Order: sequence, then C-alpha cells, then structure tokens
Amino acid sequence: MELLGSTQTATYARPRTSNFLPAISTMASSYKSHYPHFALTHSINQPWRTNMFYKTASAIPTLASIQRVPPDLTKAKVNFYPSNRSALVNRYTPDDWHKSNQSNYRESESSRHSAERLRRDTTRLIQDKEQLTRRNQESTNKNIGERINDIAFWRSELTHETGNMIGEINTLTDVKKRLERALAETEGPLQVAQECLYHREKRMSIDLVHDEVEQDLLKEVEMIKSCQERMRRHLDRVNAQLASNRAAQHELERDVNDKAEAHRIDDKCHQLRNTSDGISYYRGVERLDPSLSIPDSWAKFTDNNILRSQSERAASARLRDEVEILLNTTSNEMWNQFNTVNVAFTNRMAETADAKNNLQTHLAKTLQEIFQTEMLIETLKKSIRDKESPLKVAQTRLEERTRRPNVELCRDNPHHRLVSEVREIGDTIQKLKERLRDAEDTLQTLVRTKVSLEHDLSVKANSLFIDQEKCMGMRKSFPSTPRLVGYT
Repeated sequence: MELLGSTQTATYARPRTSNFLPAISTMASSYKSHYPHFALTHSINQPWRTNMFYKTASAIPTLASIQRVPPDLTKAKVNFYPSNRSALVNRYTPDDWHKSNQSNYRESESSRHSAERLRRDTTRLIQDKEQLTRRNQESTNKNIGERINDIAFWRSELTHETGNMIGEINTLTDVKKRLERALAETEGPLQVAQECLYHREKRMSIDLVHDEVEQDLLKEVEMIKSCQERMRRHLDRVNAQLASNRAAQHELERDVNDKAEAHRIDDKCHQLRNTSDGISYYRGVERLDPSLSIPDSWAKFTDNNILRSQSERAASARLRDEVEILLNTTSNEMWNQFNTVNVAFTNRMAETADAKNNLQTHLAKTLQEIFQTEMLIETLKKSIRDKESPLKVAQTRLEERTRRPNVELCRDNPHHRLVSEVREIGDTIQKLKERLRDAEDTLQTLVRTKVSLEHDLSVKANSLFIDQEKCMGMRKSFPSTPRLVGYT
C-alpha cells in the first residue's frame, strides 16, 4: 500500500520509431522535428493512478519545451491515456502532411522549370555561337580575299617599277662608259701643258693650285685637272647612283618575292575549310606580336620602296643630264684656255713679291697670337685645378651623408644643395675643359698657320725664282697656236 498524498510517477523509455510519420521527402527539411530523448518523472514500476486522488507532478516536460515546430505547421493537441502511455505522441496533423506534399510538388515544379529554362537558353546559346562562328569565318575569308587582291595590286606595281629601274640602270651604265672614255682622253692635253710647265711644277705647296693671279699661266693645267676632277666626281656619283639604283632594284625584287610568297600563303589560307586536311591546333599563335607590321605600315613599306625607286630613277636621269653638260663644257674650257696661256707673267711676279711681304707681316702677328694663346691655356688649366678641391668637398659631403641611418637618410635641403653644387662645379669644369680644348685647338691652328706661313714664304721665294729665271725663258719657245690645236 502506498501512502495517500504521494505522487505516482512513471519513467518513459525512448519512443519507438515506428510510431513516427514516415519521411515524405529526401530533403533535409523532412527531418527537422524529431523528438529529443527525454525522461518523465513518473516511475514505470508503479501502477497508474488516476488524477482524481493525485495531482500530476510538475516535473513532466511539455512538448513546447523539448521541440521546435515549424511556424507553418499547427501543433497537435496531445492527450495521454492509459491505453497509449507507452506510444509516441502524434507530431503532425493531416493538414501538415498535405502541406508537406504540396511544398514538395512546388519545389519539383520549380526545379523542372529551371532545368527547362537552362536547356532552352543553352540551345539558343549554341545556335547563336554557331551563327557567330560562321559569320566570323565568312568575314575572315572575305578579308583574306581582299588581302590577296591588295597583294596582287602591289605586286604588279612593284614588277612594273622593277622593269623601269632595270632600263634606267642600263642607260646609266652606257653614260658611265662614255664618261670613262672622255676622262681618258684628257691625258693628251695634260701632257702638252705639263711639258710647257715642267719647271713650274717645282713650285711647292700652295703655289701648285690655280688662282686669279696665275689664271693665264696655271689655268691650262688647273683647268685640265679641274675638268678631270669634275669628271672623277661625276664618275663617283654615277657609280654611287648605280649602287643606289641596284639597291632599290634589290629592295623591289625582294619585296616582289616576299609578296609572291605572301600571296601563295594567303591563297592557301583562303582555300582552307573546316573539312580541309592539315588543320590543327597551335596554342598561343593568336597572341599579339608587337614586332609585326600593320596594314598601314605594310602598304607604306611597299609604297616607300616604289617612291624610293622613282626618286632614284629621277636622280639618275638628272645625273645623266649633268654628265652630258659636263662633257661639252670641259671640252670647250680646255681648248679655250690653251690659247691664252702666255699672258701677264710680269704682273704675276709683282703680285708674288707683294704676297711674300704680306706673309711676313702675318707671320709676325701669328707668333704674337701664339704666345697669348699659350698664356690663356695655362690660365684655364689653373682654373680647372682650382675647381677640383670644391668638387671633392661637395662629393665627400654627399658620400658621408649617405651613411645616415634609416629615416635620417633624407633628401633635405642640404642634400639638394650639395647635388646642385656638384652639378654646377661639374658644369663649370666641363665648360672650362671645353674652352681649354678650344684654346688648344686654336693653338694648334695657329701653329699650323705659322708653319703654313713659313712654308708659303719659302714657296713664294721659290716661285719668284721659277717665274723670273725658268719660265720666262721657256715661254719664248712655246709652240704656236696651229700646233696647239693640232693643225700641224
């Protein structure tokens, strides 16, 4: 017998899982509301007592304190009866069951609709990209075809210009041969003038040139030599022009060959199709090479080659005209001067004497200037040496300040001033050195002038002796005009 007033308690074991509602979805939301394990305060070994004599212990937990019910579900009302005291209390109502089914239906429909949209969008994307790829390939084929036409146009222009250049080279080569023969023919008149001026050839240095003073005597030899020199210069120009023409021809031919190869490659590329043999992957070939040319530079390169060839042809034509004029002019000048070679010897000797006196005066002035320039050079050297110590001080200060630690190594005002000082001193030394070099060059020029003046004095004395003693006696037996013109 139990005492009246004591509370009948029972302990419930963990509910059997067979009394739970079955899972209706594989989603995690179907397993959110399981009951946790809990123990009631009643003793299972004691008989059941109705509550008419006993009150239920307050230690029995409620469902609200041991589970979380989704907000959209209605909590079921649970009654405990002696007949189901060991069974699991029902967790959901039929409305909850139907709501769960409807939620799964809606989720399934949403997933199917998303998959259908993805499938339609993917199909449309594949079609769009296929059309884009086809349009791009057609555009590329069109561009390659236009490129082939451009190459063919420039190739024809280059071929035409190459033919014109070859013709100009052949014409200029004929002119070159004529100029070489004319130059060889000047040796005959030169030998006649040299026989007459044999003793005058013993003059030294500057007196061997033709000037206004000796124009009547020296002009014959100098004219022939001048004509020969002009012929040689024109011959060098002709050779240089031929080299330039051949270089332009070489550039044209190389450009033609390159365009022929490019035409072959582009034509091969234009004929390639998706079903062609020999197509393959070349990873990275689409990367931009900055060294490649662009259409503007490509067209400009060929246009420049053609313009260069045309310019060389124009220069070659002008040179041919100049050579023709030169041949006629030199022929007239040599024969006209030959007839006036015996004039004004007396005036020449007087002028030579005056020149000798003037040279002596200039030599004295030059010696004085040499002395003053040497003093200037010594002054500049001393000034440069005086700048070395301030430069060393400034550079040493800069070098010492570079050892300042951490943040103290600051480009402050003293640093900027030292850098400016080093630069200013360096510029000063550089300017002084440049001025020293100018002074030294001037000194060398003065020394050369002095040597030249001294040499000219000896030359003038020798020339006076030759003109007075040698040439005047020889000119008396100079051949007559008919013999000079070759009549006899």
